[in-house]
Amino acid sequence: MNEMTANTAAAQDYVLREDEEAIACLTLSRPGALNALSDGMLAALRGKLNDIANDPSVRVVVLRGAGKAFCAGHDLKEMTAARDAPDGGAAYFADLFDRCGQLMQAIPRLPQPVIAEVHGIATAAGCQLVATCDMAVAAEGTRFGVNGVNIGLFCSTPMVALSRNVPRKQAFEMLTTGAFIPAERAAEIGLVNRVVAAEALHEETMALARVVASKLGRAVRIGKGAFYDQLERDLQGAYALTRDAMVENMLDRDTAEGIQAFIEKRPPSWNQ
Repeated sequence: MNEMTANTAAAQDYVLREDEEAIACLTLSRPGALNALSDGMLAALRGKLNDIANDPSVRVVVLRGAGKAFCAGHDLKEMTAARDAPDGGAAYFADLFDRCGQLMQAIPRLPQPVIAEVHGIATAAGCQLVATCDMAVAAEGTRFGVNGVNIGLFCSTPMVALSRNVPRKQAFEMLTTGAFIPAERAAEIGLVNRVVAAEALHEETMALARVVASKLGRAVRIGKGAFYDQLERDLQGAYALTRDAMVENMLDRDTAEGIQAFIEKRPPSWNQ
């Protein structure tokens, strides 16, 4: 096995997938590096999401981290090594942030809802990842931060997801002070949906995932796409888009069955 093949094989192991019925659990698996988003981690996670996007058997995704933390952001050692290039690393840095941005955009575009299961720390691009997920459940004691400013690197790309997820002044304070906030504060400002006991984190996250997975998958896929698309439109455009989404949803055979089952006061018989 040559070095490139070995590195590719190792990178594939950076994200582990386990399926439980209609739920795919993805585990960031670089615990020794606090699951930092290295080149290999970015590629592995994007690959797993691409696979899931084309897997109609999956109705929900849970994203979690192995070891002591959810994700500590970018791999600073890898980034520093890129400075040895003739351009000081400029081309590598541009490509890195492009690839990370593409990953973050892929999550809201994924047909299935993605729930972050967060523990330990979620910092910089790790906090960006939480903000990007459709929902998030955090363990008590988890800390969140966009703390790059503490080492002289403003978290400009994490700012995109954060500022679209929490009130503007709260985001700006986090970005300019580099301060960490506890899980309870993250819930108050809307960065996470709920905070649970650390020992119950996985089960509580899976309980939420099971509720979502119990719904008609095609309806949720249509709804998720419309949810993000309508946010980018003015009011008139949003209603036009969601009208079309409702029509598409109403014409689905299983939606007709769901409505008829409700009228007849019986469980629906869905083909999913």
